[in-house]
Amino acid sequence: MRAFPITVAALAAALVLTACDNGGGNDDSRGDTGSKNTDTAACRLGDVALQVGPVSAAPAAGDTGNVPVTLTNQGARCTLEGFPAVVLSAGSSTATVPADRTSRPEKLALAKGDTATFTLTYVRGGDGDGKSLPATSLKVALPGATGGKSFAWSYGPVGTTRTANTPDASVTAFQQAGD
Repeated sequence: MRAFPITVAALAAALVLTACDNGGGNDDSRGDTGSKNTDTAACRLGDVALQVGPVSAAPAAGDTGNVPVTLTNQGARCTLEGFPAVVLSAGSSTATVPADRTSRPEKLALAKGDTATFTLTYVRGGDGDGKSLPATSLKVALPGATGGKSFAWSYGPVGTTRTANTPDASVTAFQQAGD
């Protein structure tokens, strides 16, 4: 006869714990990231402010540096998905920075004033060694957009992998910044 009360208590405990589970779905209490909103237009370069830094420059050849870029939406709600298009330039030579293969893009919705970031990681090359890209500017474009915004590059030459057109660098996907 004692088995019945224990079974009822165990069943009641299981039901209480199950009621707390959201079934592995999205927890709406964390705030709407906009990932469900497919009607929001893509962010446009003219509606966002871009800021480079603070930079953790590579001090010597072979060292790694990080260049964070922050994007602040100044227009209507928009979405970012994927990787930024980043090009390093040295005079008439340009090199597209590849996406970081370990970075996973997410669809981000940005309301006016919201920010997102990405990071360019690079290996510093040797000065005048002929194997490095003596970069002087960094150009950033949003996914699917033409054009971009240029910034001065003063962090030293960028090492290359096999050719001068392949920088030893990568960019992460956009990530939500702030609270």
